[in-house]
Amino acid sequence: MDMRPLGRTGLKIAPVVFGGNVFGWTADEKTSFDLLDGFVDAGFNGIDTADSYSRFVEGNKGGESETIIGNWLAANPGKRDRIVLMTKVGSDMGHGKTLSKKWILEEVEASLKRLRTDAIDLYQSHWPDDATPYEETLSAYDELIKAGKVRKIGASNFSAGQLRAALDVSEAKGLPRYDTLQPEYNLYDRSGFEGPLRDLAIEEDLGVITYFSLASGFLSGKYRSKADLSKSKRGSRVEKYLDERGMAILSALDTVSKVHDAKPAEVALAWVIAAKGVTAPIASATSRSQLDSLVKAASLKLSPSDIESLNAAGA
Repeated sequence: MDMRPLGRTGLKIAPVVFGGNVFGWTADEKTSFDLLDGFVDAGFNGIDTADSYSRFVEGNKGGESETIIGNWLAANPGKRDRIVLMTKVGSDMGHGKTLSKKWILEEVEASLKRLRTDAIDLYQSHWPDDATPYEETLSAYDELIKAGKVRKIGASNFSAGQLRAALDVSEAKGLPRYDTLQPEYNLYDRSGFEGPLRDLAIEEDLGVITYFSLASGFLSGKYRSKADLSKSKRGSRVEKYLDERGMAILSALDTVSKVHDAKPAEVALAWVIAAKGVTAPIASATSRSQLDSLVKAASLKLSPSDIESLNAAGA
């Protein structure tokens, strides 16, 4: 497996990171265990989750994904050293989004307990918090790193301006810096990352792990009309992609897929893997067949003409 350096963290990850948002939502514990086993046994190591997964599901309160991962680690004690464990803090857990020091120091203990581990490899600020000074947030992380509870920190959903400001505070105050970035990025959703944010990530040698790398499943090709939206629980998130540009992207994916005898999802992930500034996309699976696609995507090499045609379709 081609292991990629995750920025300056000293951590290395395979070209695809498993998105744990499905655990406790569209994948029950038994299925989740099987998927995690298959993922790690195939040579992959990055697992991303958040304290708030899956609070967005009716009946859930948050922490379901971390709990399942923790139960899996407890059942497979030899696998903790084989993975890079990533989670996030700062989403709404019933009190609003916050990156206050008090909340981070409290919530990390809950995450560690659910994950059944002594340390989190990458702890990420899930959303920016304009109400809390960067110095306060970073000082909380400083305490956690010194205590050995967190190894490295990252930022998710930050703009270029917010990330630049946080990095400046780290340098000025001698505090830990955000060494990774987690932006939304895929063949359809490109403007948020391409441009100043990507330039900054490259300039500062940040590891970049992208989320919604398949546009909530749209780039798998199974949603081509409004009638298809009922095919899964995520269908309601896909409707916005059913426009002329979305159809052009699917058409280009179909063409490149035939050339490589691959599925559209595999080509879409391979495009992100090859994208400038990206370390690895985050992608989820709820079945072994979907997991097989993640494995194939990691080794799929697109030609310059393939990438050019995909870029043109999504321009």
